Amino acid sequence: MKIIKDSLVGVAPRDLLINYGPTKLFVDNYHWHSPNFGLVASYTPKSRDVQDHFGVFRGVDQIESFAQAITGSGAAFLECKKHGVDPKDANDIFLYLFISIGQIYYHNYLQEGETFISIGHIKFYKFRQMVTDGRIYKVPKGIDLDEYFRNFTEERLIAYDLSPDFTLVTELFDITGRAIKIKK
Repeated sequence: MKIIKDSLVGVAPRDLLINYGPTKLFVDNYHWHSPNFGLVASYTPKSRDVQDHFGVFRGVDQIESFAQAITGSGAAFLECKKHGVDPKDANDIFLYLFISIGQIYYHNYLQEGETFISIGHIKFYKFRQMVTDGRIYKVPKGIDLDEYFRNFTEERLIAYDLSPDFTLVTELFDITGRAIKIKK
């Protein structure tokens, strides 16, 4: 699957983040994407994600989901476009690593079946390293996320301009990832 589009909207996360197995991929859909600016993606925790944790989607998994959705997906997309390769070929060239986190603030929690969005912007991208900030929001029931974000803008993303029906769950700062060249 070659990414020839101008954004990740409509791309299946499993086609981009192919090194994540079915139990460790925490991104279901991309809803808005401005390649050099930011992303909005969603995930709904499954029963396996909350097993042995009182039905709650753990904070560490929220961080992983955000890192996959915003930093990992954003960097993978840009590297594939830059090198003119599809994600499968990019995985022969690069190993994508989550290398550090800044501050994290939890305001709420997520349970099995509660859809949330990761909304984040790119603060820095150079030499295959990406640093992002963002938030996780619980999505109101019954909302069509593709329709909601159809006319979203960079200005709205940076202001986290969402309906008050979205519930702030987590604020994340300086989520950093790097694509390391694989030496053969």
